[in-house]
Amino acid sequence: MAIRTVGVVGLGNMGLGMAATLVRAGFTVLGTDISAARRAPAEDAGIGFLDSLVDLQQQADALVFSLPYARDVEAVVTAPGGLLARRDRKVVVIDTSTSDPGTSRRLAALLAEAGHALLDAPVSGGPAGAATGSLTMMIGGEAADLALVQPVVAALSATALHVGPSGAGNIAKLVNNMLVAAHLITTGEAMRLSEAAGLPAEAVLKVVNAATGRSAVSEAMLPRWVLPGSFDSGFSAGLMRKDVRLAAELAQQTGTNLPLSAEVARIWDSTRGRIADTEDFTHMADHRTDRDY
Repeated sequence: MAIRTVGVVGLGNMGLGMAATLVRAGFTVLGTDISAARRAPAEDAGIGFLDSLVDLQQQADALVFSLPYARDVEAVVTAPGGLLARRDRKVVVIDTSTSDPGTSRRLAALLAEAGHALLDAPVSGGPAGAATGSLTMMIGGEAADLALVQPVVAALSATALHVGPSGAGNIAKLVNNMLVAAHLITTGEAMRLSEAAGLPAEAVLKVVNAATGRSAVSEAMLPRWVLPGSFDSGFSAGLMRKDVRLAAELAQQTGTNLPLSAEVARIWDSTRGRIADTEDFTHMADHRTDRDY
């Protein structure tokens, strides 16, 4: 069944960029958000803003979710009169939120009973990637369902990796963000050590990025947002703390002993007084700030 109209639920930093990208790709895009303030930027981008979540779920041929928490995803899926009540066609939900695998599996089963489908498809690339259709998507779910929404996925991403059945996308995202959370801490400490020993961070970073210590933190985040002091990546410390917590919970659920990752989780939680949840997550790599974990 052709997909002409895509509904986007959640028009924040990521959702608005993805919705605008889909407009440019030729789709009719409907969007909704709990904040009425998102109407103006949405309409400026050619997105039809609907106040009613149920109306959006009833009108769209496919849905994209961009929501903060698993509980928000569940609330949208189970909204009375929404997708679960629809029977005119199969609708595939592309959930780009970072959620927990258990919730994704449970909601996928619930939607399947109603004739629909859910792909857990968290993304990497930030607001810039959302706005340019260059995201990396890690996708869990049925291959046949992914094939149905391939045009939407292709418009949103430069790289889309189908990593396994339902829940697999969120497992991959939590593993990825657990590493990013650690890299922010260790790279910031490495820069602090270099400067304390007399070598500026800008100088040692050239070596790190040409050698084996490099990471996305050293190659992209420090040059773009930390060294200039802008700290405006568009991803909050609160959301990273949520992802770290979910990774720690997954380790507990699977009985996996991760002592270093547990320390990373403790550090992220303990720095709330220095880095508020509303601040940019790249503050964690700021080597110019005294660290008291």
